[in-house]
Amino acid sequence: MRASKWIGTYGNRRVLCLVGLGFSSGLPLALTASTLQAWLVTEKVDLSVIGMFSLVSLPYTLKVLWSPFLDRFSPPWLGRRRGWIVAIQALLALSIFLLGRCSPAALPFLVAFAALITAFLSASQDIVIDAYRTDVLREDELGPGAAAGAVGYRCAMLVSGALALILSDHMPWRSVYSLMAFVMLVSTCFTLWAPEPEVRVVPPKSLKEAVWGPLVSYFKRSGAVEVLFFIMIYKLGSVMAGTMTMPFLLNIGFTRTDVGMVNKVFGLLSAIAGTLIGGRIISTIGINRSLWVFGFAQALSNFSFTALAIIGKSFPALVVAIGVENIFGGMGDAAFIAFFMSLCDKRFTATQYALLTSFMAVDRVVAGAPMGAAAKALGWPVYFSLSVLAAIPGLVLLARFAPWNGGGRAAVAVGGD
Repeated sequence: MRASKWIGTYGNRRVLCLVGLGFSSGLPLALTASTLQAWLVTEKVDLSVIGMFSLVSLPYTLKVLWSPFLDRFSPPWLGRRRGWIVAIQALLALSIFLLGRCSPAALPFLVAFAALITAFLSASQDIVIDAYRTDVLREDELGPGAAAGAVGYRCAMLVSGALALILSDHMPWRSVYSLMAFVMLVSTCFTLWAPEPEVRVVPPKSLKEAVWGPLVSYFKRSGAVEVLFFIMIYKLGSVMAGTMTMPFLLNIGFTRTDVGMVNKVFGLLSAIAGTLIGGRIISTIGINRSLWVFGFAQALSNFSFTALAIIGKSFPALVVAIGVENIFGGMGDAAFIAFFMSLCDKRFTATQYALLTSFMAVDRVVAGAPMGAAAKALGWPVYFSLSVLAAIPGLVLLARFAPWNGGGRAAVAVGGD
């Protein structure tokens, strides 16, 4: 592909700004999860207390409950979506700064409260950024826009995850969190630079309309309920493989350093490459065909782990398996996010997108639970081979919800309004 085509795909302001907004969206996540857990461990907080900190992530699951409020009301500056985003970013910078000023050893529950407030603000930011991305992109930009946001998000998780842990070996934790708060504050520049959507949408006239309007608008489409089921199972094969990747790699003899460098660093770079390639392909062949191509590719990529399980500990095989899985997984993510955006009514984007992503998370919570027992009973080669078969139901449903010749916009598969 020529450089000019890539610049044409990703170089316009509507798409490019989403890299920065995706970065802003991803930055707080590790600071209230893995990075926070590392801080608690270094402060010798009791493991039972550390386990309770998992509840801090609840706002990400429950965000659909307050998304109608963000659809209904608009701050008196910077437009319907950007006004909320910049306000929340400023509050996030403050909350991350204050979280870093807490003492896990002396007052762990104050740390938990500060982390919960940060997670609530982060989930709220996700709601509005997802809505803005859907509102600002033209139809032929949905794939590249989804890819741009995902790339920014993954880069941010590397900064607030791996980089923050490295910095914590050289400076106090409060300084690490202060630095992350500053980075979040700088992220407001992306919001200020981002353009307003070309089509101005009249928001709901009441909070009641903001609550019921998205549900009525979505469920009056034919096949609306079935689409939710499709959303839950489309990436089931990837979830099945991804849930047990870390235990599998350690179990067959790789060191934590091997896993960290290859699975985390190289895997992240591979996923970014796959996401960008996927976004470019989507802009060429459309969402429907991309869901088919990437769906089969990400399912078949699980066979690379089957091969690794048969070969055993082999560094070259590890690199190939991680690279293949993340490249095709990144492509699939770009197509799936674009599919979500194509389903949303712009009057209620915040609420509908939050609803759809809540259903997407179901398979990670429910299907992931029994996977350890399944892997133990079946053995690694059989387990990863079955993860390929687990993708089949979602691929079968593509014929109904994203037919190959059904046009470039997957929403047509649910019948429209």
